[in-house]
Amino acid sequence: MPFWAQILAGLVLGVLLGWLARSQDLSWLVTTLEKIGGTFIGLLKLAVAPLVFFAILVSITNLRKVNNAARLASRTLLWFMITSLIAVTIGIAIGLVTNPGAGTGLTPEDGGEPKTTGSWLDFLTGIVPTDVITPFTELNVLQIVFMAAVAGIAALQLGEKAQPILTLSESVLELLQKALWWVIRLAPLGTVGLIGNAIATYGWDLIGKYATFTADVYVGCAIVLFGVYPALLAGVAKANPLQFFRGAWPAIQLAFVSRSSVGTMPLTQKVTERLGVPREYASFAVPFGATTKMDGCAAIYPAIAAIFVAQIFDIQLGVGDYLLIAFVSVVGSAATAGLTGATVMLTLTLSTLGLPMEGVGLLLAIDPILDMMRTATNVAGQALVPVLVSAREGLLDRQAYDTAHGSPVEEPEREPEQVPVAA
Repeated sequence: MPFWAQILAGLVLGVLLGWLARSQDLSWLVTTLEKIGGTFIGLLKLAVAPLVFFAILVSITNLRKVNNAARLASRTLLWFMITSLIAVTIGIAIGLVTNPGAGTGLTPEDGGEPKTTGSWLDFLTGIVPTDVITPFTELNVLQIVFMAAVAGIAALQLGEKAQPILTLSESVLELLQKALWWVIRLAPLGTVGLIGNAIATYGWDLIGKYATFTADVYVGCAIVLFGVYPALLAGVAKANPLQFFRGAWPAIQLAFVSRSSVGTMPLTQKVTERLGVPREYASFAVPFGATTKMDGCAAIYPAIAAIFVAQIFDIQLGVGDYLLIAFVSVVGSAATAGLTGATVMLTLTLSTLGLPMEGVGLLLAIDPILDMMRTATNVAGQALVPVLVSAREGLLDRQAYDTAHGSPVEEPEREPEQVPVAA
């Protein structure tokens, strides 16, 4: 049974069980669905900290095998910023046209101060850890990325002396990916629990209150996913957009279910390589993107959410405020750090605009439903940019791209090492 069919079956079954649990008030079924979904997410998060550390470390050291590594890295970052700017512009435009906060019946009193907040000071000072243990125990992905980057650059400077550490790191990374692939195979079962629990807990009434806002986020993500990305593929990479989705679809659908860019990272890297991106470059671009490239969570969502909160609190936003939203989305997207949810990014945006933090409390209830589409958009962008850069630099294997397929999930196979030659 194809993996996409298993996911689809899990979605349908989850909706049915969630509706049954809510309509019949079956508390035991709600608890069961919650435990199934929570266990699946817990297994994904279990590997996040070591996976991010070793993936970033190995990806940086792998750049030594690539010609024009600095050029590839800078082009990757540039395209991350370009696509984020496009996404946030679309989010602002949709918010201005639809007025998502109007007619909801919500008031400022319905909100509450979020438990987790972010500010520019927290963001900048929070990058550097005070010790090497806490980032792993508290799952501070941004600090883990910082330590991994420092270790990777130091390994490059040491050269052959660091080879034993690099060999160990590569082995540990393969071990973690092997274990994570077993978790990925449980995604259909996790889908039943996550979707079912969302329906049973929140029901359709809550979605109705946030109907315009929910539709805005989904439509905005869909425009980026199925409009902007295909246009970039056709215009920049001179590649068939349908072929991209055929190859990348397994990662996109897993992202939709798991709501974790980092948890989807091994699969994202596999589909990116399957689309013809050289392994040495993909092993850098994908982990880098999984922790910083967030078109859904860090661009579309905070733009629409800021407009929503401003309307609920009857605050007028000006041109300068919209420019600030764009700035935060392009520069601060690393704050999301590839974890489930985008609360920190939203609080960063609201605090920059001077909007009340209680607005975050208005959106927390609906967040799991929004996060599915946001994360799917994130992961699609994380696979897209390496394809664009590889095509522009003459590194893309066009034959592999044209024959890429969306086969069921497979464990990554070891292939002979190939060193790409820059054009």
